[in-house]
Amino acid sequence: MSAALPWYAVENIDEVPSPSLLVYPDRIEENLRRMIAMVGDVQRLRPHMKTHKMPEVIKLHLVLGISKFKCATIAEAEMTAEAGAKDILLAYPLVGPNIARFLKLKQQYPQTRFCAVADDPDAARALSAAAGKEGVTVEVMLEVNCGMARTGIEPGDGAIQLYQLLATLPNVQVAGIHAYDGHIHDHDLAARTAAVEAAYQPVEALRDRLLALGLIVPHYVVSGTPTFGIHARRGTYECSPGTCVLWDWGYGTKHPDLDFLHAALVVTRVISKPAPERLTLDLGHKAIAAENPHPRVYLLNLPDAKAVMHSEEHLAVETPQAGEFPVGSVVYGVPWHICPTVALHSHAFVVRDGRADGTWKVAGRERVITV
Repeated sequence: MSAALPWYAVENIDEVPSPSLLVYPDRIEENLRRMIAMVGDVQRLRPHMKTHKMPEVIKLHLVLGISKFKCATIAEAEMTAEAGAKDILLAYPLVGPNIARFLKLKQQYPQTRFCAVADDPDAARALSAAAGKEGVTVEVMLEVNCGMARTGIEPGDGAIQLYQLLATLPNVQVAGIHAYDGHIHDHDLAARTAAVEAAYQPVEALRDRLLALGLIVPHYVVSGTPTFGIHARRGTYECSPGTCVLWDWGYGTKHPDLDFLHAALVVTRVISKPAPERLTLDLGHKAIAAENPHPRVYLLNLPDAKAVMHSEEHLAVETPQAGEFPVGSVVYGVPWHICPTVALHSHAFVVRDGRADGTWKVAGRERVITV
């Protein structure tokens, strides 16, 4: 690749249709190495698969000694087991038919340790009853609300009672505590650190109470990406960052203390020039996550562009550089939010040594793979 080209440029981009997702394995591997260096002990890492959803990325984890994983869906868990993972936490409460699906997943991959979470007594009893009918034992972590209030039980007396229930239910093996802090994303590192301390003091008091009662707490799993560096320094428990594997413009902008590389981009092309200083790109809602306000993408080779219209298949931007970009011009973008952007694409083009070299299937975007 020519030294004059920027790192993201693809020499054979004429072979890549747009809009498409690009992944850069060398940069993914570097991000994984930085994660390991931050946490010190690779056994403390339990990265989340929701960001990339690709078996090949899981295999890059395994090569570097990362053996524990976290998932949000049964399909992600199946993909992760199929890729060779031996320890998977499904950090999403199981209800309805998903209980039977989870048990089937355990049976389909007997070489893999699967763990579920619970934050409700009736749901825990339903999981216990279903496991009993199948003659299997299910490991279950207590899902604790550390402030996000999306899932989890507050770390008080009710949490103690639920943990005691998990420890006594037939066909259930209590496996510890899971507490996700996705509500903590202060730009200022000191403020973020203070928020982590405040959020986890009650959780750790809960853990101490459980131990004092003679209950086992084998695992303690915490953190998202914004708090990963803080947790890496403050304890010896498991950390489960996700976004930093690929990194995005949102976290890169909000959290400059986290030193990761952009390892996944979208490629788009100019499809129309409907007005002076306006370019229309083929990067609609179906190709870039649109749940956040603009900017939803940072255009690396068109950094001053401002979004003025966004629809299913189109992104119109205004820029004084419009005259330099004829119809058909290629533009590379870093998504503001990479996780849902990846889920919009069935596959990613793999860029090695400056060339697109094959594709990786985004297998985990499916709601159902086989189970």
